[in-house]
Amino acid sequence: MAGGRSRWRTSGFMSRGKRRRARARVFAALGDETRLALVARLSNGDSYSISQLAEYCAGRSGGAKLTRQAVTKHLRVLQGAGIVRCVRRGRESLFAFEPGPVDEMKEYLELVSRRWDEALGRLKRFVEGSP
Repeated sequence: MAGGRSRWRTSGFMSRGKRRRARARVFAALGDETRLALVARLSNGDSYSISQLAEYCAGRSGGAKLTRQAVTKHLRVLQGAGIVRCVRRGRESLFAFEPGPVDEMKEYLELVSRRWDEALGRLKRFVEGSP
């Protein structure tokens, strides 16, 4: 990551189809309650081991233990979407938040929101008979 920019943020160089697929992967990855909780935990800037994240998930679910294998599976989905990265420290894998894809989704949703606001404004002017 040079200059604080994510490797993921290459939308200026991606074709429309690739951008759509990348967005779809991010939305799909975030479409699970456990993965959202993992992202929330990782978004504080710290790196966590799979064991630490499994304990966190158990703590927030009222003690229902999520296995390390299940946490690993969720982390791999997030990693595939570019939302988390894995760093090896000795024998341990630590996972950290990668904000690029989430920032890109925020920008995309803001664009969609602006377009909807504009369309609704046009509709309102049409219904009210204004030019």
